[in-house]
Amino acid sequence: MTHNDIIAAIEAYADPSLQESWDNTGWQTTPMGSSDECSGVMLCLDVTPAVVEEAMAQGCNLIVSHHPLIFKGLRTITGATQAERAVILAIRHGIAVYSSHTALDSAPAGVSRELGSLLGLTDMRPLVPDRHDPSAGLGIISSPAGGTISPDSLIEAVKRVYGAPKVRVTSGPEGLCEIHHVALSSGSGGEFIMTAIAAGAEAYISSDIRYHDFLDHGRDILIIDTGHFESEICTKSIFSRIISQKFPNFAVHTATCEHNPVTYV
Repeated sequence: MTHNDIIAAIEAYADPSLQESWDNTGWQTTPMGSSDECSGVMLCLDVTPAVVEEAMAQGCNLIVSHHPLIFKGLRTITGATQAERAVILAIRHGIAVYSSHTALDSAPAGVSRELGSLLGLTDMRPLVPDRHDPSAGLGIISSPAGGTISPDSLIEAVKRVYGAPKVRVTSGPEGLCEIHHVALSSGSGGEFIMTAIAAGAEAYISSDIRYHDFLDHGRDILIIDTGHFESEICTKSIFSRIISQKFPNFAVHTATCEHNPVTYV
């Protein structure tokens, strides 16, 4: 099995052409070449020095992450930042790194649809469809199982499914008792609040919502902010399923050192 074999399975699921123009989905490091034999793959949300060290300990020479290791660009590689230290460790120890970020977000069975399935949502379709593939796109608009759900029940379901000890919410429209349509976006999705409202959603689930978005739209739609880590940690399960279904006997490891950098008190 080569690195290219593993990544071909991921790219068949999440085509890199689906990534946003500002993104850096794809190979981050290939110190031994992308055609090198793969000894094992480590899956993570973020590539940190601790994740690289865990890959080394497990004998993995490939890391697959959701967030790109190299995102804003590196002017120097001196070890001054966590990203620089991770790059140095990966290259020094011959570990290739591949990231599927907004390509996985926009895939027809991408991150938002995964979260929607876990929440039991039905009739899911992209909230922001891709221009070339209407089955792909960012976020989803959907219906609760059974047709409707109460705001309190939806909030509790989100906390349970996302593993979020707390969420930030708005009051929503006055008199909102039943929710018929739910919009959802993994990651930072504040920019799609108006899109969710226009699509007829009474509730919108995302993360990194700004104060002024709560202020401006909190009475138009029930906003549920889960936290960024909680909304995307499921990507490790998606990667694991893709690889394990294609290569049932291949060594797939999930990083255990990852923890939410945000602590709720």
